[in-house]
Amino acid sequence: MPELPEVEALAGFLRERVVGHVIARVDVLAISALKTYDPPVTALGGLTVTGAARHGKFLDLDVDGLHLVIHLARAGWLRWREEIPSRPVRPGGKNPLALRVHLDDGSGFDLTEAGTKKGLAVYVVRDPSDVPGVATLGPDPLDDTFTAAALGGIVGGKRTQIKGLLRDQKVIAGIGNAYSDEVLHAAKMSPFKIAVSLTEEDVAVLHEAIVTTLRDAVERSRGLEAQDLKGEKKTGLRVHGKAGQKCPVCGDTIREVSFADSALQYCPTCQTGGKPLADRRMSRLLK
Repeated sequence: MPELPEVEALAGFLRERVVGHVIARVDVLAISALKTYDPPVTALGGLTVTGAARHGKFLDLDVDGLHLVIHLARAGWLRWREEIPSRPVRPGGKNPLALRVHLDDGSGFDLTEAGTKKGLAVYVVRDPSDVPGVATLGPDPLDDTFTAAALGGIVGGKRTQIKGLLRDQKVIAGIGNAYSDEVLHAAKMSPFKIAVSLTEEDVAVLHEAIVTTLRDAVERSRGLEAQDLKGEKKTGLRVHGKAGQKCPVCGDTIREVSFADSALQYCPTCQTGGKPLADRRMSRLLK
């Protein structure tokens, strides 16, 4: 799933490629992806793209005051095309194409989504806050107002595991499964640690890990083509998706805890005092 660093890079990519161009037309191939009807998506035709921004994991194209807001969900992606085929694409079947944007110079981009579980969402709104997911976002961790004191106020009183708290978009915007693993590894903190138990020092360490991890990832992604971002993310991760490999910090074997539809990875030596975390799902399978 694209998270803050990749979406930030995509926003930067679109600023360079799309801003200043007129949208010739928009083809909707997966009607389930379009979540709004007023204004209609056809209203974008003939308008000029004036800006590209990010809200958490949401992409936002400002089109002469209307906003094309995109959430790529788990398996969605943006694919740039220097030349968009003029022939309309037939929807249905196994075609991953959900939406196609044609620009005035013949270029444009596709929104695609792999797999059968569909979550990609597209909104055409007058204000980004009209999108429910944007309206309820927590603070952006790259904003100057996201200080250690602000994080302390967020975790205070929360009796939930810190891994889940970091992934909650209503608490902090933009961090998902992958970067929450990376942040907690950098902070040398167990993903199962309860938020309310964090000391002032813990909060300061966690804050530094959040900001540094995300800023480093954004910097690595800066200037990359859209098609190169996934590969860069995978290469840059230290523990997420690396179960069975050696921790780059201490050399211990990276472990995994599986859930119904996701998994987390961590280093026992760096994060849990050398003790493996209970993997209830794996335990049930072994029984």
